Amino acid sequence: MRMVCTCAAATSDGARPMFTLISLLTIVPVLLVGLLPDSLPVLMIGGVLLGLGGTTFAVGVPAANAWFPPENRGMALGVFGVGTGGTAIASFTTLPLTAAFGQLAPFLVVSVALVVVAVLAWTLLGDPADRVVPPGSAFHRTVETLRLAATWELSVLYALTFGGFVAFSVYLPTYLKSAYDLSASDASMRTAGFVVLAVVALVARPIGGWLCDRVHPADVLGTACSLAVAFAALAAFELPLVPFGTIAFLGLAAVLGAGAGAVFALVAKLAPPDEVGAVTGLVGAAGGLGGFFPPLVMGAIYGTAGDYTWGLVLLALAALGCAALTFAVVRRAAAQ
Repeated sequence: MRMVCTCAAATSDGARPMFTLISLLTIVPVLLVGLLPDSLPVLMIGGVLLGLGGTTFAVGVPAANAWFPPENRGMALGVFGVGTGGTAIASFTTLPLTAAFGQLAPFLVVSVALVVVAVLAWTLLGDPADRVVPPGSAFHRTVETLRLAATWELSVLYALTFGGFVAFSVYLPTYLKSAYDLSASDASMRTAGFVVLAVVALVARPIGGWLCDRVHPADVLGTACSLAVAFAALAAFELPLVPFGTIAFLGLAAVLGAGAGAVFALVAKLAPPDEVGAVTGLVGAAGGLGGFFPPLVMGAIYGTAGDYTWGLVLLALAALGCAALTFAVVRRAAAQ
């Protein structure tokens, strides 16, 4: 809800002050976690407050949406979406920085980067001359956003695409060690390959955005969900890791990443212009929840059955349901 209210405020205040303010405020929990790593209450509070950083994505989507004409918005949002690759970069750099310069080093690097982003945002960002400030309070606009059917539909789709991708990147080492009897180092290397493909997928997001400018975003998203059904079903058979398992998991990374980008191309088509920020906030929050839920389900299924098959079957069924939702409901709503 904090993300939704922040983005509703951004709709009225503009991207420049919100990007600057959020970047500076995020430094506080980063340093808090870095300086007091042995305090559980501090880690919990800092972890909650770190969610502030994620709200910048939802601030940027309506800003990009406002600056570009409809025929170029998919490409613009795809370029903006490349920034989510920071998660993959962090996964590769945190341990080397810690080993080379000490435990506090990654947190100091992130803090300095946030200061640089704040300065650049204040210096370079602006709002279109024809920007209209929506009436009403942020809370009122948030309530109005929750009444939109598109908000809930796109939240479900983003929970599967972005949430599923994040969940696999986090849970894959555990899965590989249990399902394929790999050592911890082997499993980590396989996961690194997954993240590398994720970076490639993120770099390719502008291409996906370009495609959404020429093919209806609902068709792009529906196709991605349909392919996710096939790859999840392939993974459920637990065939040899090379080549079938590798194809299944790398394929999932690619199509889920592409689908996540298509969701925000649909936000621009389905949400009223003055509610794009608030809709983006709620959809983004759903993606975060989507990443939290699947590992719990996979762990519970493995603990009960001693096997991951049904967890992957559930993923395939969820992807099938999202494909049907996209083609049957979202496609029709966007056309109207």
